[in-house]
Amino acid sequence: MEAAAPHSPAESGPVQILVTSPEQMRELGRRLAKLLRAGDLVMLSGELGAGKTTLTRGLGEGLGVRGAVTSPTFVIARVHPSLGDGPPLVHVDAYRLSGGLDEMEDLDLDVSLPDSVVVVEWGEGKVEELTEDRLQVVIHRAVGDTTDEVRQMTVTGLGERWAEADLSVLAA
Repeated sequence: MEAAAPHSPAESGPVQILVTSPEQMRELGRRLAKLLRAGDLVMLSGELGAGKTTLTRGLGEGLGVRGAVTSPTFVIARVHPSLGDGPPLVHVDAYRLSGGLDEMEDLDLDVSLPDSVVVVEWGEGKVEELTEDRLQVVIHRAVGDTTDEVRQMTVTGLGERWAEADLSVLAA
């Protein structure tokens, strides 16, 4: 896994990470969990099958939350309480939501955010107004008829929360 170039003061990253297997994606989620705290919003972007839920599964393992982390596509959001003294994980799949923040407000994410780590798949254009401080993770994969497990990831921290964060530890 490789790290990328320097960043501006208003954002941390972008850090480029090469992932070659689902287990590496889960491990990346476990490393990411060490950087997260209550109040953090993580936005995941990528094609279907890119590994967003696999990353979140590792994140849940790293946070030590209860319950199997699976795709919340049909229930929209799942809350995984902490098994220790850490924050709960709120895992949202905004793929089926088309109404932007208005529709997202029905999920009360603004209430959950201060006390939880909130991970939103497919959240572009829908959750940015929740907070200026967010971690944006874009997962690129080969599209079409392929069994290629290689993923190129870009991780960018936005806002003051992430301005001083060293995201290069994710590429270790």
